[in-house]
Amino acid sequence: MVYVLRSPLKLQETVNAASVFLNTLTPKFYVALTGTSSLISGLILIFEWWYFRKYGTSFIEQVSVSHLRPLLGGVENSSSVGLFSSVNGDTEPRTNVAECKVWRNPLNLFRGAEYSRYTWVTGKEPLTYYDMNLSAQDHQTFFLGDTQQLRPEDSVMQKAWRERNPQARIRAAYQAIELNRECAAAYVLLAEEEATTITEAERLFKQALKSGRKLSHCHTYIATGKDTNLVVYIKRRLAMCARKLGRIKEAVKMMRDLMKEFPLLGMLNIHENLLEALLELQAYADVQAVLAKYDDISLPKSATICYTSALLKARAVSDKFSPEAASRRGLSTAEMNAVEAIHRAVEFNPHVPKYLLEMKSLILPPEHILKRGDSEAVAYAFFHLQHWKRAEGALNLLHCTWEGTFRIIPYPLEKGHLFYPYPGCTETADRELLPSFHEVSVYPKKELPFFILFTAGLCSFCAMLAMLTHQFPELMGVFVKAVSICMPHQTQKSSD
Repeated sequence: MVYVLRSPLKLQETVNAASVFLNTLTPKFYVALTGTSSLISGLILIFEWWYFRKYGTSFIEQVSVSHLRPLLGGVENSSSVGLFSSVNGDTEPRTNVAECKVWRNPLNLFRGAEYSRYTWVTGKEPLTYYDMNLSAQDHQTFFLGDTQQLRPEDSVMQKAWRERNPQARIRAAYQAIELNRECAAAYVLLAEEEATTITEAERLFKQALKSGRKLSHCHTYIATGKDTNLVVYIKRRLAMCARKLGRIKEAVKMMRDLMKEFPLLGMLNIHENLLEALLELQAYADVQAVLAKYDDISLPKSATICYTSALLKARAVSDKFSPEAASRRGLSTAEMNAVEAIHRAVEFNPHVPKYLLEMKSLILPPEHILKRGDSEAVAYAFFHLQHWKRAEGALNLLHCTWEGTFRIIPYPLEKGHLFYPYPGCTETADRELLPSFHEVSVYPKKELPFFILFTAGLCSFCAMLAMLTHQFPELMGVFVKAVSICMPHQTQKSSD
């Protein structure tokens, strides 16, 4: 190719001119050149590292895939269906949407009485706009979805849930109450967002429940499914108020009655509220009974189910557990069962142990969680850390055994051990659900992108050349001249 193009490109003349130009340059020019190159590559490196820490991907790589690849004719697989290996090795199609479905946090806090107090103290917003927007959609669907023809107060409340400003939502709730003094949804909004204490929130929820019952018994009004949803929501929040105010037995009774009265609303995960309250009562036999019903292979799992099961088994052996003694005599059957339960829980959600062992700082849990994600880990540890601390030695057993889970799981994660392979979309969803000041836990740990390593090497190489040229200008000048002399000879040989 070089031989064919030697005449039209005039390679030899070009190389000779370049060598003459290089010979006329001073060492100061090379210092400036290499220093500038090192500075530019360093700035690129800093930007790439910041972008990778914030978004979990390389900016250059993302731009290349998103914009350059289509121009070069690359086709990106847009199908949302992938094949995942199940526990028995068979493959089955599953959608990415199902993997990264966001769930309502069963133990979400009260905005006015808890989230807002955090904002007043720290000046930080504990909830993201994405999380609050999901809550607004939930309220509209849950409270207003079944009504074909909205009543005037319902229309006001539908707009109220969509308001981004909290004060605007509160004003709209009062407007709905002016239209109808028995508007239960308006009292719910005031209890969630205006009440600054749990006691005040409980009072408003009781007023909402009273209004809901009046409407359901009114002879001119036919109860709809959305009113049933509203009553269930209010009763659940009243039970949570009782739990927070220390009336735990009352809270347990309200939750049991609610589950018995509405058995088909299992999707609300009221049993997770019940498990937490029973653990606070230290009623471990009742906890085991609830787990026996909900920790079933046919039912969806959660961190609460898996880690509570592990806690019960760990509690039975943790007070006498010693790593040194276990290494000498081996694990007993009970200890093996506890370790296997911990491995099972860690495989389901590998982010939880760092919060339970206080290796990472906790934040207020979001209103929505992603199962197996960091958001679920934060929500679980926030409410259950105290229960693990209460069981003597349980955290020590967890500390000694949880990392062993990763030796069991195949790598790369093409197969799961007890569950489906860990989904790769959790990081993106968790970054939307968790506030920006929280460092999102990522599993598995991502390797540094190629462009970060490349820019780091380029920056280091240019900085080294700049330093050598500055310290040894004569020697580097001789080196450059030698290179410039060799270039014409190489070109001559190629053309011959």
